[in-house]
Amino acid sequence: MKKLILALLVVLLASCNATQQTVIAAKKTLKGEWSLDNITYDRSGIFEVNLYNDASAECFTGSTWKFIPNNNTGMYQVNQSSCVSTGARNFRFTIPKPESDGVYYFMFKPIDEKKKSTNNNAGYRMALQHLDDTTMTWAMTVSLEGSPFVITMNFNKLQ
Repeated sequence: MKKLILALLVVLLASCNATQQTVIAAKKTLKGEWSLDNITYDRSGIFEVNLYNDASAECFTGSTWKFIPNNNTGMYQVNQSSCVSTGARNFRFTIPKPESDGVYYFMFKPIDEKKKSTNNNAGYRMALQHLDDTTMTWAMTVSLEGSPFVITMNFNKLQ
C-alpha cells in the first residue's frame, strides 16, 4: 500500500513539474516584441469590436507588443494614426496552469507606469491557441446577442 501511495505521489509531482516546465518554456518563447497583424471573427459580417476597453479592433491591427517574462510585464503600442487613442499601454500578464480542459490561457491586466491597475483590477483572458518562435494566436470568447463570439488575434514575432 505504501508503494502504491508513493508511486501515485511521484506521478502527481512529475505531471505538475511537466506543466510548470511548459509554462516556463512558453514565457521564454513569448519574450520579445510581437506585431498583432490580423484580427478575425468566427462569423461573417461587419462588427464594431472594442478590445480591452481601449480601442477598436481596427486600431489594434498593426499594434506592437513587448513581453518581459522575468517580471511578467509588458507594453503594447497602438500605432494607427487614424485612431483617437494611440500610444503605449502597460500590462501585467501570466500564463497559469491549464484548466481541466487542457487549454492554456494568456491573462493580462492593464497597469500604469507604477505597476498599479488602471481598470479597477479587471483583466482579460484569451485562449493561447498557438505559440512558437515566430507566431502566436490568441482566441477570446465574448457574448454577442446571447451566443459565443470568438475573436482571434494572430501575432508575428519581430525580435
